[in-house]
Formats: sequence, C-alpha cells, structure tokens
Amino acid sequence: MRFSAFHYLKALLPLLLVACTGAVRDDYPAPPAATRVEAAVATTRPVTVSFPNFGDANPHPWDGRAPSAYAVHGIDVSRWQGPIDWPTVRNAGIAFAYIKATEGGDLVDPAFPDNWQGAARAGLPRGAYHFYYFCRPTEEQARWFIQHVPRDSAALPPVLDLEWNHRSPTCRLRPDAATVRAEATRFLDILTAHYGQRPVIYTTVDFYRETGIGTLPGTEFWLRSVAGHPSTIYPEQRWSFWQYTGTGLVPGVRGPVDINVFAGSVNDWTRWRR
Repeated sequence: MRFSAFHYLKALLPLLLVACTGAVRDDYPAPPAATRVEAAVATTRPVTVSFPNFGDANPHPWDGRAPSAYAVHGIDVSRWQGPIDWPTVRNAGIAFAYIKATEGGDLVDPAFPDNWQGAARAGLPRGAYHFYYFCRPTEEQARWFIQHVPRDSAALPPVLDLEWNHRSPTCRLRPDAATVRAEATRFLDILTAHYGQRPVIYTTVDFYRETGIGTLPGTEFWLRSVAGHPSTIYPEQRWSFWQYTGTGLVPGVRGPVDINVFAGSVNDWTRWRR
C-alpha cells in the first residue's frame, strides 16, 4: 500500500512525541516480536521502543502467551555468568537486572559488588536477591543480606529466592509448608523494616505446589516456568515477574542466562518502580 504525505506524517507523529518528551508510549498495539523503532534525538542517545525476542540455547515450545509479547524484559545473574558488559546488556533491550547477593548466613556472591556497581553505571535498574538456606535461622540470613546489600532508594525491591535445593551438599532439609510460610514471612518483615520495600518472592513450580507459598498476603511473586505461561502452570496466581528461560542468550553476557519479563506494560513498569 502506498502512503500519502498525510499518512506518512500521521505515522511519524508518535515517534516525534517520544523524541521530544523522552517518554515511551505503550498504549499502541504491540508490534511484532523483535520489532524496534528508534528516534534519534540531537546530542542525546536514541530512544528505543522494543518488544525484545532474545535467543535461547535450549528453547521450549510455548504453551500460551509467548514472552516476546511483553515489552519489559530483564535478567538475573550471579557469579556463574562471569564478567558482564552492562552497557551492551542495556543497549540490547534489557530493562532490569536482579543480582545474586547472598546465600544462607555466610555466603556472598563474589561477583555481587562488580555486578551491582556495573549495572548502576550503565543506568540499568537493579535489585538484589537472597538464596534461602533451610538449615540456617531466618533472622541470621536476613541480617546477612542487610550487611551486604546497601540501602538504595533507587534500587528495585529485594527478592527472596525460595526453592528446594536437592543438589546441596550440606542441606537438603524440607520443612513442612506452615514452617516455610512462617520463615518466609519473618524474612520479608525484617527486610521491609530495613529497606522500606516489601521483598518479592521468587519460586519454582514444585516449591509453590508443596508449600502453598502463593497464599502469603501482601506479597508479589516472581515465578519460574520455562515451558508454559504462568497462567497455565500457576493457575489464578498473580505475578509481577516471570522467568521464562534459564538458557537465554543476551548480548553482553557470555553463555546462558536467566531471562524474565515484567507482567505489565512500559507505563506499568514505570509506576511499579516508584
């Protein structure tokens, strides 16, 4: 179809508004996956609106809505990713990063300081997560996290990673569901009092089903599901983040990395971060 001058200007107007205001409109119909529109602004960096569709070293066929239908994608990382080129990660379309900080009551991820500072220097919103260890007192683990993760009003809410660790050489304890929920609540309360933000809970399918962790009131969830949409794997469970692959390929990260989406639009994401 050929475009008249009127149609051309009509199509160009939203991009000019983005370039002038720096805002990203997300109330238009979503473009196809991997479509990117760039509006160059004189003496400033380009403003990019994108619906990312990153590579995957071991992709699964999707059941339900595909991750590429979401506009806001992020990664979660630890020392296993090695050195990360954070500006390249940001420029690839990644909108946030969650960084492993601590585990149990005596382990600090050795890459945490570099990743925490590197993401910030790249202008990438970042938060820290704690991997829970069921053979250590809750209060001790909460204090350990607080000791190593600075209080930063610009950071994303902390995350409590709750999952069974059947490969642990030191702790394969599986407390009953009521104990798990009580310990999680105590951990969330301590961090909320310190950081002024209620932590998000990350969990997996088996842990979710066996502990009833999704019943905790006033809690946001980050759900892992690498083969199907959360609506089919975690029926009726509200979620803020969905980890859709553990073998993602993102420029700036060597080798596989976890990739996640935020549940809402770009505007929703902006409001959620405030």
